[in-house]
Amino acid sequence: MQPVRKVVFPVNGLGTRFLPATKAMPKEMLPIVDKPLIQYAVEEAVAAGVKELIFVTGRNKRAIEDHFDAHPELERDLRTKGKFDLLEAVQNILPRDVRCIYIRQPEPLGLGHAVLCAEPAVGNSPFAVMLADDLIDAEHSAIGQLIEARRAAGGGSVIAVQDVAPEDTKKYGIVSVDDAAQATSRLRGIVEKPDPSVAPSRLAVIGRYVFEPEIFRYLAEVKPGVGGEIQLTDAIEASLEDVPSYAHRYSGTRFDCGSKQGFIDATVHYARKRGFRID
Repeated sequence: MQPVRKVVFPVNGLGTRFLPATKAMPKEMLPIVDKPLIQYAVEEAVAAGVKELIFVTGRNKRAIEDHFDAHPELERDLRTKGKFDLLEAVQNILPRDVRCIYIRQPEPLGLGHAVLCAEPAVGNSPFAVMLADDLIDAEHSAIGQLIEARRAAGGGSVIAVQDVAPEDTKKYGIVSVDDAAQATSRLRGIVEKPDPSVAPSRLAVIGRYVFEPEIFRYLAEVKPGVGGEIQLTDAIEASLEDVPSYAHRYSGTRFDCGSKQGFIDATVHYARKRGFRID
């Protein structure tokens, strides 16, 4: 069984909920204390042993590429001024054995389409997908937990889930599984934002996935769904009969940084964790 060494970051969203801040800056570059959202996600992936970062980008996303690139002039200035702590922080954004690949998504046609755009870089390898909006503070890398669940199962797709309040099922994709009491259970179906009265469980899909390369075939065949977009959940649903798939209840605290409230909560949480005083 091949190990998971590649991760796809779909980062072509418009970030409209944070306008005007995101008019010219990617939402993934919004800082939580002093690191952008995308760096937290990358650090989580690297901690799980990932060696290849594949960013599916679009217009106005150049700042992401610049962030993970070297900056000789800045490094020279910091070294000259003796600011070695900052120099180390800048130089160690990425380990030297980790490489970045950038692929342009011609137009935002949905999360499924963004993942499909990464196929040339992923090839015939298992891979992870991470949404930087979902910031997860965990003792052990959240995506690493999914990778370990895949290894324990002997392969297949693994989707991160968390328990939500019954009234919140209409905000998420909700899964049906063999045994909702287990941390990892065989995935049987996904329902998009069901009413609490018909929700198959309280297990909501969160922005962490591990896939076998077969998912690309289903992404290529699935028809556009809501909003005329290629939906990742539709491809997962279509693959369930052929690809062993699992829902995994990860351990950690998740912040929905696609919302302003979640972004503020994450900032306060990480500020306190770093020792800053929050009145």
